[in-house]
Amino acid sequence: MQTTIHSLKKGEKAIIMEFDLDAVPLKLLEMGCLPGNIVELLQIAPLGDPLYLDINGSHLAIRIETAKEIIVDIIS
Repeated sequence: MQTTIHSLKKGEKAIIMEFDLDAVPLKLLEMGCLPGNIVELLQIAPLGDPLYLDINGSHLAIRIETAKEIIVDIIS
């Protein structure tokens, strides 16, 4: 089932499918936020932004606006 990182629930894993290169900062690409990599939502900040993710062993915090641009396929 395809959705965005923004829609993941805590502890849910997904595979990154695609995203708009202009919407995702270069630093995220360097840290492993690339199509085919597995992403897991670890935590959500108390006010809902940012999201704390594990992407292939790298722990990243990304803003909701960016998370809405990354399309993923949930692993069941």
